[in-house]
Amino acid sequence: MPLHILSLVLFAAFLHAAWNALLRSGADQLWSMTIMCVAVASASAIAALFLPLPALESWPYAVLSAVLHVGYNLFLVRSYRAGDMGQTYPIARGSSPVLITLYASIFAGEQVSANALLGIGLVSAGIISLAFKGRKVSMPQLPYALGTGSFIAAYSVTDGIGARLSSTPVAYTVWMCVMWGVLMPPVYILLRDARSLITPRAGFITAFMGGLVSLLAYGIIIYAMSGAPMGAVSALRETSVLFAVLISHFFLGEALTVRKMLACGVIAAGTMLIN
Repeated sequence: MPLHILSLVLFAAFLHAAWNALLRSGADQLWSMTIMCVAVASASAIAALFLPLPALESWPYAVLSAVLHVGYNLFLVRSYRAGDMGQTYPIARGSSPVLITLYASIFAGEQVSANALLGIGLVSAGIISLAFKGRKVSMPQLPYALGTGSFIAAYSVTDGIGARLSSTPVAYTVWMCVMWGVLMPPVYILLRDARSLITPRAGFITAFMGGLVSLLAYGIIIYAMSGAPMGAVSALRETSVLFAVLISHFFLGEALTVRKMLACGVIAAGTMLIN
C-alpha cells in the first residue's frame, strides 16, 4: 500500500473516532446523527456543483450505499444507547474488516497476500478483544453492535466497487452522501416527529461539525479503496479504535485497563503487516 494512502487512512481513522465520540457524548444520539447527516448532505451538495458526474455504472452502487448508511446510522445509535463507546465501538468496527475482505473477494475478485490476511485477522481480533469484560462480552447491545459491523462491511464494499466504476471517486462520494443525508431526516420524522427535529437545541453546532468531520473521514476512505485492497484499507481504518480508547478515557471518563493496552498492541502489530 502506498505510503500516502497509508497516512491518509490513519488520519481518517482519527477523524472517525472523533466524530463517534461526539455522537456518543450527545444526550439524544438519533437527533445528533440526523443533524450530522444534514451537514453531510449540505456540504456534499455544494461540492457536487463543482465536480463532474460519476459514470452511469456507479449510480446503483451509490443508491444502495446511501440506504445501507441509513441502516448503519440506526444500528449505531441503538448500540450506543446502553453500551460504552469503549465496548460498542470495538465490536462494530472489529467485526467488519474480515467481512469486507470476504465480500471483496466474492464480489470484486480481490486477492489479499498472506501477510495482509494475518494483519487483518490481528486487527479484528485485537479490536474485538477490547469489548471483553473478564472472559465474556457483557453488553446488552451486542446484536446491534454486530449489526452495525455488518452494515459497515456492506456499504464499504459497495462503495469500493462504486468508486472504481465511477471514474471519479470524489464525485461518487459526494453524490452518495447527498442521497444518504437526504434520506435520514424523513427516517427521523417517521420514528419521532418533525417538530423535535427542527426545534433549536444545544449541541446543534457540535453535531453539525461532527457531520463535516465524518464526511471528510469517509471521503478519504473511499478514495483509498478506489486504488488499494478494500480489506486492507478497512483494517487500517479500524485502527480508529486506538484513538477511540484514548478519547473515551480522557474525555468520556471510561477506564483504560491493561487488557485494553495489550489489545492496542495487537492492533498495532496487525497494522504493520498490512501493506
